[in-house]
Amino acid sequence: MKKLLGNIIKVLLPLALGAFILVWVYRGFDFARAGEVLRHGMDYGWMTVTLVFGILSHVIRGIRWKLTLEPLGERPRTSDCVYAIFVSYAANLVVPRVGEVSRCGVLSRYDGVSFTKSLGTVVTERLIDTLCVCLLTGLALVLQLPVFNRFFKDTGTNIGTLPEMLSSTDFYIILLCVAGILALLWRLLRSYSFFTKVKDVLRNVWTGVLSLRRVQNIGLFIFYTALIWLCYYLQFYLSFYCFGFSESLGPVVGLVLFVVGSIAVVVPTPNGAGPWHFGVITMMVLYGVGQEDAGVFALLVHGIQTLLVILLGIYGLIMLSFTNRRKRYGNN
Repeated sequence: MKKLLGNIIKVLLPLALGAFILVWVYRGFDFARAGEVLRHGMDYGWMTVTLVFGILSHVIRGIRWKLTLEPLGERPRTSDCVYAIFVSYAANLVVPRVGEVSRCGVLSRYDGVSFTKSLGTVVTERLIDTLCVCLLTGLALVLQLPVFNRFFKDTGTNIGTLPEMLSSTDFYIILLCVAGILALLWRLLRSYSFFTKVKDVLRNVWTGVLSLRRVQNIGLFIFYTALIWLCYYLQFYLSFYCFGFSESLGPVVGLVLFVVGSIAVVVPTPNGAGPWHFGVITMMVLYGVGQEDAGVFALLVHGIQTLLVILLGIYGLIMLSFTNRRKRYGNN
């Protein structure tokens, strides 16, 4: 009963956090306007292009994952690696960060890959992703420091102005997001503390973490990593061209909003729902986009991208079952 209650809380808390922030961000918003833009004001050609880049990023991530598994003596099918990525992102919509574990389980089930070793490679991936976000954040800060200063001031997160900080409702939204991140880290640390009790498991995880040192073609790994983040950026930036009110925003603005969105999705809500909207809307307003237009942009872009994640997850589950069943029958 206690375990069941814990699982329910793991699902409901991220949903509640995301829902609370969304309700606050969209208080007084005219949702009929969003429906009107969806029907008549959005360029579906450009939106299709953004979704193509979204799919490509997942495919390349799956191919790169296989590259890190090979030094460990694990050789799963490339298609299974890609489908596992599809499934993992969809799983994160249910319980944030559970996808990292689920994709390791997929390869363990269908390709016999060591679960703990593959988990180690995922840890390495997340470290690389964190480094990429930090580098992009540094670049964005250098290019647009005055805008970030305005963001900190407007949201009450400028520590130099304590009275403004305490009187800003946006500050408490950010504080809630930070609390969510800390709760996620605490849960992860508690989970990993279990592994420390099992030396063989920990050793396999660590072997997976160090797999990057043994990748035969490190240049190819770096190339795949650059492609993944380029696809992420283009998926976001090209969405500006889907709407008349955002098509004039340039690539540097796209980089700034992309960085803010990438940081926001760290908050443990389904696909960053809530914090992502808050960050993107706030920054778009600073660049001269109307509050309502910025709300429409965030709502539609995030909603469509989330729908893509769900569809890819369903497709991945179907294809995993189909291709591996065919493989079993072919071996008989």
